[in-house]
Amino acid sequence: MAGAPFGALCRERLERAFYIGHRFRFPPAPRKRSTGLSWYPVQPGSVPIHPSATTHCPVAFKTINPTDGTLLRRYPFISPIALDDALATARAAQFAWRRVPAEERAARVTALAEHLRSRIRRLAEVMAIEMGKPLGEAAAEIEKCASGCEFYGARGPGFLADQVVETESHKSYVTFQPLGLVLAIMPWNFPFWQVMRASVPALIAGNGVLLKHAPNVPMCALELAALFRDAGFPDGIFTNLFIDVATTGALIRDARVQAVTLTGSTRPGREVAALAGSRIKSCVLELGGSDPYVVLEDAELPRTVEACVTGRMINGGQSCIAAKRMIVHEAVADAFTEAVVERMAAVRVGDPMAEMTDVGPLAREDLRDNLAAQVARSIEAGAKCLLGGEVPDVPGWYYPATVLTEVGPGMPAWDEELFGPVACIIRAGSEADALRIANDTAYGLGAAVFTRDLERGERIARTELEAGSCFVNDFVKSDPRLPFGGVKSSGFGRELSEFGMREFVNVKTVRVER
Repeated sequence: MAGAPFGALCRERLERAFYIGHRFRFPPAPRKRSTGLSWYPVQPGSVPIHPSATTHCPVAFKTINPTDGTLLRRYPFISPIALDDALATARAAQFAWRRVPAEERAARVTALAEHLRSRIRRLAEVMAIEMGKPLGEAAAEIEKCASGCEFYGARGPGFLADQVVETESHKSYVTFQPLGLVLAIMPWNFPFWQVMRASVPALIAGNGVLLKHAPNVPMCALELAALFRDAGFPDGIFTNLFIDVATTGALIRDARVQAVTLTGSTRPGREVAALAGSRIKSCVLELGGSDPYVVLEDAELPRTVEACVTGRMINGGQSCIAAKRMIVHEAVADAFTEAVVERMAAVRVGDPMAEMTDVGPLAREDLRDNLAAQVARSIEAGAKCLLGGEVPDVPGWYYPATVLTEVGPGMPAWDEELFGPVACIIRAGSEADALRIANDTAYGLGAAVFTRDLERGERIARTELEAGSCFVNDFVKSDPRLPFGGVKSSGFGRELSEFGMREFVNVKTVRVER
C-alpha cells in the first residue's frame, strides 16, 4: 500500500473500521511545507499578521498555530449590513432549493465527496495548522466526510420518500418538507466532520445552512464554504458567517432562521436551548460527555486495552465520545492498569505536521491550561498519577499522555469532562458497582462495555447504561448509518442516519377524501 494514492489508502483503511483515528502514510509531498501559512493563499476577508504580533488581538476569529502560539491571521466579524444581505440571499436560495427534487440535491452531495477527496492533503494540513490535529487523523476525517456524503447521496432521497398509511380515507400519507434556514453552531475539534454531518442531511432535506464555526478554525470554515460552492451548490444555500456570541443569539431569535443545531459544551447548550425555546424553534444539541468504559472481569485484556486507549486518545482526547472513565473490575484492574500505562507511554506527542506523530498539541492555550488545572486538582484531592501529569517546558500547547488512578467523587477527574489525553482508571468491586459508577454522571453521550460474554454485554448496553450510544467490545464512534446523540446533560435530538435527517423537516400528514 506504500505506493497507493493517498485517498485510496484512506478508503481502504476506513473499510476496516469506520472511525476517525487511523494514521496514514503520506506519499512524498510535492514541496516542503512548514507549519506556517507561507504556502497558504490569502482568503477573502482575512488580514495577514506580522510574525511578532500578539495572540491577544480584538478580532475573535484567528488562526493561531498551536505548536508555538503564533498568530498567523485574523478575520473581522461580518458587518450588520453584510449579515442582513447574507440572510436575505440565504433565504431566497432556500426558497428555490426546496423545490429542487431530492435526487438532484443528493447528487450535489455526492459530488461533494469527490471535491473532499481531491483536496485531502490540503484540508489535512489546514487542520494541523489551525487546531493541531496530526495529519493522519486529519486525512481520515476528510475521508469520513466523503464517505458520509456518499451515504447520504445514495440514501437521502429514500429517507424523504412519502410514507403511505392505510386509513378509511381515499388517500393518507406522511410527507417530509424542509423547515427553512438552519443555524449550525459548530466546534473546532472535528472541524469538517461535525459540519458535514449536521449540514448534509439538512441540505438534502431542502433546508439552507448558516454556519457559525468555532473562532479558532476560520480557515476550515472558509474551506468548507469553498467545497460547497465548487460542488455546485447554489449561492447562499451554505453560508459561512464570522459572527460573535451576541450576534449568534440574535440570529436564533431572527424570524428568518427556523432551526438551530449546536455541538459544544453544556453551558452554551443550555443558552441555545433557552433562546430556541423562547421562539419555539427546532433545536438539536450534541453536548459534552464523560463516557464510561466498563471492563468486566472476563474481558479479553489486550483487545480491551487497545480499544480503551484508542478511544481515549483519538484527536488527542479532544472528543465528546472519548473514553474518559475506564471503570475496571478489581479482578483485572492491576493487569489492565499496567497495560494501559505501557500503551499510553508509547504515544508519540509532537508536531502534527510530522508523519510519525500520534498526538499533537491541544487546540488552544486555555484548553491546555484548564486540563492541567483539572489534573492538578484531582491529584491534590487524592488521585494518583502514574504517567504524565505535567505541562512540558516547550513552546506550544502540548500536554503529555497521562494516566490517573484512585479517582473518586469530588475530583474534577470524576465530576467533570477532561478534554485531553488523560486516562482515568477507576476500580469497581462488581458488575453492579461498575454500572453504578458508570451512571453516576450528569452526562449520557456514549458508553462501552467489555466482556467475553456477548449476551451479558448486550444486556448491559441495552438496559443498564444511560447513554445515547452503547458499544460492546469496541470504542464509541459515530457512523452515518446510525443515529448519534445523548441524554441527560449530553443533549437531545439526533444526528446522522434517517433520524438525523428528520430533525429538520416538517413531518406533514396529508389525508385526501373523494
